[in-house]
Amino acid sequence: MQYRHLVDFNDITVSQWNALYRLGTDIMRSPEEYSDSCKGKVLATLFYEPSTRTMLSFQTAMLKLGGSVIGFDSPANSSVAKGENLKDTITIVSTYADIIAMRNPREGAALAASLYSSCPVINAGDGGHFHPTQTLTDLMTITMEKGGLSGLTIGLCGDLKHGRTVHSLLRALTVLGKNTYYLVSTLNLKVPRYILEELQASGNTVYEIASLDECIGELDILYMTRIQKERFQSEDLYKKESGKYVLTPAKLLYAKKDLAVLHPLPRVDEISSEVDFDSRALYFRQAENGMYIRMALILTMLKNGRFRPDIFGFTETDGAMRCPNPVCVTNTEKYLPALTYEINGPRPGHACKYCDFRID
Repeated sequence: MQYRHLVDFNDITVSQWNALYRLGTDIMRSPEEYSDSCKGKVLATLFYEPSTRTMLSFQTAMLKLGGSVIGFDSPANSSVAKGENLKDTITIVSTYADIIAMRNPREGAALAASLYSSCPVINAGDGGHFHPTQTLTDLMTITMEKGGLSGLTIGLCGDLKHGRTVHSLLRALTVLGKNTYYLVSTLNLKVPRYILEELQASGNTVYEIASLDECIGELDILYMTRIQKERFQSEDLYKKESGKYVLTPAKLLYAKKDLAVLHPLPRVDEISSEVDFDSRALYFRQAENGMYIRMALILTMLKNGRFRPDIFGFTETDGAMRCPNPVCVTNTEKYLPALTYEINGPRPGHACKYCDFRID
């Protein structure tokens, strides 16, 4: 059975990930064999936030598969600027397109969109929450470089609080392998508690540290991230955190010869340009891999065809909800049905299904 939507990487099974990886690497080896695979199909890229690699790689992926692309790269260029809600945008666009890739600054927006769509929805980033296709890109790169996803020592450095790429990658790896993790950040930018608890509950060894120097010599993978200015409430708060982690050739002198340096990009100042010439710097190759794995994802999800939107499985008695997370999509799209799930473990409770924010 195919997955209808990709909101979170963990919407797919391990066997489905393996199939995507095999298809992505086959497309990379023989792209000409897939050049007409999506002839007559339409991808809609709905980007409510700026993007270079993700939007262009989705569009390029579809064009290389022989399909067509519609969409917008800013809400100002759509009826969103006139006040149209997410439900109406998705309901209409899903009648025009065969598949949708959406980025939105609201956490949980991808799940909300999937409820009203009659075609597959791919989460291309929902605020600081998740970015599952970047995860596919990261996993493909790590697998190609290291031969697998388990038994590794992995460092993640920078903005681990707002880094949706970090959240998605760590959540995926809890399912795909057991590793040792060094989470390098300032106190204010630590990884969210629910991600940390998932890592620990899955049998991984986890260290939260403040200095990259403490662990760089141990790492097989170093995943650098930028401090995300757009997620801070003020310029002053951003300046207090920025510039604290910078990867330089001098730091790499203490790293393994086969270290793989990854970055979801764009970078600001966290990797010096001199590092680009080091053979261990793989972030540009990583970005290229993203195009191939997105081609594989589009091909796979188009097999679903069209379907009745999930919202028809709800009734008015399900009611609407307001999540206490101020950036949750439920606080702007106020018609959304209440969706929560139980949290098990040492601190049982409930969380918002849209954004994973703990409610009680």
